[in-house]
Amino acid sequence: MADPQSIITLNIGSQRVSMGLFSQSKDGGLILKKYDTTTILADPAADMTRLPQIRVAIAELASKLGVSKAKVDYAISGQSVFTRFVKLPALDSDNIEQLVTFEAQQHVPFPINEVIWDWQKLDVPGAEQEVVLVAIKSDALDEINDCVFEAGMDTGSVDAAPMALCNAFRMNYPDLDEPALLIDIGARTSNLIYMEGKRIFTRSISIGGSTVTTAIAKEYNVPFTEAESQKCTNGMVALDTRHTSQMDELTGALATCIRTALNRMPAEIARTTNYFRSQHGGNAPKRVFISGGGSNLPNIVEFFQEKLRLPVEKFNPLKRVSVGQGVDVDRVSVEAHLLGELVGLALRHVGKAQLAIDLVPDVVQAKRDDARRKPYLIGAAAIIIASFGGLFAYQASKSASEESQYKKAAKRVQELEQFARPIESATKNEEKISEVVGKYLSAHDGQAYWLGAINEVKTNFADPYVWVVDFDPIVNYSPDEVKDGEVTGRSAIKDDFPKTESGKSSMASIALAEPEFDSKGRRNRDYVAPMINAVRIKGLWRGQNGSSKVNSMAEKFNQESEYFTFTMEVKDGERGNKTKTITLPTNKVVVENQTSLNDNYAAPFTVILPLKQPIPLKK
Repeated sequence: MADPQSIITLNIGSQRVSMGLFSQSKDGGLILKKYDTTTILADPAADMTRLPQIRVAIAELASKLGVSKAKVDYAISGQSVFTRFVKLPALDSDNIEQLVTFEAQQHVPFPINEVIWDWQKLDVPGAEQEVVLVAIKSDALDEINDCVFEAGMDTGSVDAAPMALCNAFRMNYPDLDEPALLIDIGARTSNLIYMEGKRIFTRSISIGGSTVTTAIAKEYNVPFTEAESQKCTNGMVALDTRHTSQMDELTGALATCIRTALNRMPAEIARTTNYFRSQHGGNAPKRVFISGGGSNLPNIVEFFQEKLRLPVEKFNPLKRVSVGQGVDVDRVSVEAHLLGELVGLALRHVGKAQLAIDLVPDVVQAKRDDARRKPYLIGAAAIIIASFGGLFAYQASKSASEESQYKKAAKRVQELEQFARPIESATKNEEKISEVVGKYLSAHDGQAYWLGAINEVKTNFADPYVWVVDFDPIVNYSPDEVKDGEVTGRSAIKDDFPKTESGKSSMASIALAEPEFDSKGRRNRDYVAPMINAVRIKGLWRGQNGSSKVNSMAEKFNQESEYFTFTMEVKDGERGNKTKTITLPTNKVVVENQTSLNDNYAAPFTVILPLKQPIPLKK
């Protein structure tokens, strides 16, 4: 059993589960007394066994550290949570919580009653306010929390790994006055954490250690577990041909395969940096730190220095943390970069965490509420018992004064009635203001959404022999209504929009439709507002294999898009007005793609991409 004053932290990653035991020093700092770590199988084909592996790993670590049946604060990986940084207009603190709740309903891609979410206001310069929203599906969080409970531990706070890493970084590098990027390379995803003064921004990308292992398994046609073993035993990142020429043929080929698998990461970093600068007012990083299990690959520091052209070093979360006698100093010096989440979680107990996100499961929140109410219930019971003793005397005196109090109350009510109408009028004005603010926020969100979607199209069609010539939003698109490469859904833009005069709308008339009403002024319940639910992209290609390139580019949107999807709801002809969900094949998305150039300079193609978040059109 752990000391009641001990701080127990747990990091549940996709491949590594770590646990740390801390205490607070006399000066308010942290002392690492014990820690241990274990790995679980990260093979995507073995996902069904992941939760049992986590449960066993937590139980083993708790037993080794001697902290069974204690309360633990744990962090969940960035891939499991949804994180969004949202800008808000300047509002009083009394109104910000209501606005944040509205923003959460707009940004979280699940019904708000199906997620556990939390938020925190960020201290950023400028007139606008900024908050970070973090959410996780309730059932996914319950599964992880059940693993913790079944392993014999009790839940304290629940944080997201990127937020814990932010806290650890801020504490260990307080004097860093230039923009920095922390790249946390996990098994399935990597967290990109930008820090500039008090400004932060995080994004998870689907590139990690498993990406490298999968590439090795595919290249050498071996099982995932064997590829993982080869990566950990003989793997390194190739730097250049001169570097690989000094190796034996097998080692050089393996190093080249690993470098190829990692080559996407610098491009994702550049893309995220541009978004951070354009949408959040940040600056490009001047220093780079790396952490996580993926940073153990030899030469990975040199790889990022070459690609990013910035100084790169491994993150040390123990820079300002004391190490107790029970810790193997040699081991911790090698593995320090893996302990950032544990340190970040422990900082909340000593009051040095700048971010305090708590994704507490409903069952844990219910226990907290019961514990919070318990003292009041005991006190209330004592008061009730004591009250019975004086009840008789009080009742006798109360009857005599009731009539007098009633008269005073009636007079006071009459005085207050003069204020009722102004208050009712102010309430109506508040509702009108809220409606205007809501429209403003909706327009702002739509603008940011389109910028992101256009940027994603630009990134995925980035090829010198493929270019886009038209980007057309489509209203009420249905894949079953595609004929000869055309859709019956209307374009949201006028055909002659280049000739539209300044100040006049370029939206097609369908975008200005109003709800239908019958002769008695009753609204048609079957009316569905026009929705932009797809975009039509037209372009041209040249060169060899241009047609197949277009198909591959379209598939990128299906695999990793934030804005587009191959899955959508359509009318079910066999069930009346009901709908069904279908997954579109590539030939339903790439509706036109000339297979050869013939005698033309370039060949045309047309791609219709459904939107993940359809946008309503109304006056």
